[in-house]
Amino acid sequence: MNAKKAVSACLTVVLSLGTARYALAQPNNPAPPDTMARAQERMVRQVRHELVMLPQFGVFDNLAYKVDGDTVTLMGQVRNAVLKDEARDAVKHIEGVEHVNNQIEILPVSFNDDRIRRQAARAIFHDSTLSMYSIQPVPPIHIIVKNGHLTLEGVVRNQMDKDVAGIRANGVSGVFSVDNNLQVERGK
Repeated sequence: MNAKKAVSACLTVVLSLGTARYALAQPNNPAPPDTMARAQERMVRQVRHELVMLPQFGVFDNLAYKVDGDTVTLMGQVRNAVLKDEARDAVKHIEGVEHVNNQIEILPVSFNDDRIRRQAARAIFHDSTLSMYSIQPVPPIHIIVKNGHLTLEGVVRNQMDKDVAGIRANGVSGVFSVDNNLQVERGK
């Protein structure tokens, strides 16, 4: 009888050690989906905050991003390489970011493009319908000009504001084409 108890005790110890070893060999259980979603949302907010706080970021630059797990992809167009590097550096220090894929395009230097930018900004932001957008530190309407082609990026309150901005941009002399990519806020 004692031999049976000893064998049973040994089997219990071996089985429990085997179970413990199996549990240690398994990768850490992933966080629950809601925790992962909250962490992803936090990362998205932090990336946005870091980008809009860049000192050289302005109305003639467009910065966009995509967060996929621990990778942030930066996109858009900027007028100088310094801003491209600052965007990468600002994002790579955010908790949870392991990789930064910097696909930001540096716009070519052009006297004509600079003239178009200034005239488009004047035409858009001096319009009584759109002047409210100019009083923000970083206006939500971004004017991107590349080789005479103008693109409007950003967010406006309603469809009328989008249409007026497009009309004003089309009225700038020397512009070859205008792409109005402005988004209208939801629920408006």
